Amino acid sequence: TNNPNFCFTLFLETILSCKHKFSKEMSLRIEWKKIQSRGVSFVYYNGQFTGDLKDRAEMLNTGIRIRNVTRKDSGTYRCEITAKSEHDQLLGEATITLTVLVAPTTPICEVPSSAMTGTVVELSCKETEGSPPSEYQWYKNGVALLEKAGTGGARAANITYTMNKKSGTLLFNTVTKNDTGEYFCEASNGIGLSQKCSVKRMQVDDLNVSGIIVAVVFVALVMALCGLGVFYAQKKGYFTS
Repeated sequence: TNNPNFCFTLFLETILSCKHKFSKEMSLRIEWKKIQSRGVSFVYYNGQFTGDLKDRAEMLNTGIRIRNVTRKDSGTYRCEITAKSEHDQLLGEATITLTVLVAPTTPICEVPSSAMTGTVVELSCKETEGSPPSEYQWYKNGVALLEKAGTGGARAANITYTMNKKSGTLLFNTVTKNDTGEYFCEASNGIGLSQKCSVKRMQVDDLNVSGIIVAVVFVALVMALCGLGVFYAQKKGYFTS
């Protein structure tokens, strides 16, 4: 074959070619096999297709046409040709890698609804159907976020996150109130249309220090009053038998 690597889109058809230079007068025996981690299996043997290609494939001379290509068709195939004549027998083979391309599905996004300033917050985005694997782009209030934070000037001061397009994570090491907004993620792999998750809002608020102080003081007063009550009851002899 002239091209040992093929890429085709899901549900279309592909042709795995197996060209040779044997004489037309020679008798040819053609076999196709699929090489997998668990071993080698026949695809075309003794003039017939086997397995799930039985009703979806046909021979084109020495090559194979596969209709309605699925993800399971991805893999390495080997074409083996035995050429016989009255005085000789020759062997030839070719290996072909087929990669089935699949558009991404709607990613699953995890966005916390609320967070406190100064804490570490991570947003995640993932989809597992795309082939090749998808890359991810995060948006805030409809605007695409930069992949890397700047290193100087106002830009660095305003960016508090790290976005990983490969893993789909958006990490805030120290989230601020400026990070409050509506977030969504988009998955794309160059096949078909990109897909995005629904918009989710993250609200970032300051820690309510005054409220915490009031609560602590209130609890302390309650405990003090309870202690005084117990002391008074003991003094009056209410706990004596």
